[in-house]
Amino acid sequence: MKLGLHLPDFTWPGGPQTLGADLARVARAAEDAGFDKLSVMDHVWQIGVIGPPEHEMLEAYTTLGFLAAHTTKIDLLSWVTAVVYREPGLLAKLVTTLDVISGGRAWLGIGAAWNEDEARGLGLPFPPTAERFERLEEALQICLQMWSEDESPYSGKHYQLARTLSSPQPLRRPHPPILIGGGGEKKTLRLVAQYAQACNLFGGPDVARKLEVLRAHCADVGRDYDEIEKTVMVPLDPGADGENVEAILEQLRGLADLGVHHAHGRVSDVWSVRPLELLGEKVIPVVADW
Repeated sequence: MKLGLHLPDFTWPGGPQTLGADLARVARAAEDAGFDKLSVMDHVWQIGVIGPPEHEMLEAYTTLGFLAAHTTKIDLLSWVTAVVYREPGLLAKLVTTLDVISGGRAWLGIGAAWNEDEARGLGLPFPPTAERFERLEEALQICLQMWSEDESPYSGKHYQLARTLSSPQPLRRPHPPILIGGGGEKKTLRLVAQYAQACNLFGGPDVARKLEVLRAHCADVGRDYDEIEKTVMVPLDPGADGENVEAILEQLRGLADLGVHHAHGRVSDVWSVRPLELLGEKVIPVVADW
């Protein structure tokens, strides 16, 4: 099992004046500690489970480009891109650019979007749920086509591209891995089975059932279930002196027993770097053998 660091909160003690330097320091510390992935949210306002909408929030792909310049090994992604916030042709270029400038470390994390308040607030598209899922599938098809040798037009219900040219191509071949966020059993997990290299679920008592649903979708579409990386979003708070490490290991052991490959989460007081060091010392080496 591997760990990933999620950065959903940019309201740090130094404020915006030191945020760039603080982000660079956190990213380097995460890489040094052995984290496998580093992610940011694709939100333009802070979300309610973290803080009020007025709290600081950075645009995802600008931030990922900055993080690419301050790291050398850790994989980078938006966890997860709101499909309707960018046209798919541009999104494919964004992820390709991130992959090229990072030396082949980009993932496409993507989902159907959910935050209507921020979308309406900033005038971003936010169609009904069914349409968002239709657009999600078309966006996946467009990205995969642009990351191939096929430059032919794409004509879908919602998107039309006259020439799917993307130059340069991503460094990672055959394409940057795709992670689809969400545990919806009818639509989201079917799209994972059909298009993705990783799923993302939220830690909880329903993980086992969600994985069985994914297995069934894989059987339906002829996909090898074992090809898909199973990721779960969990909090990773070791405590000020590592007092929570045993509880974290117990939770991760249970997830590993279900077949989860990657635990990804927010770290409290990440700006201080010490929690990352504790996880690197006491958790990452242990779970690496699971």
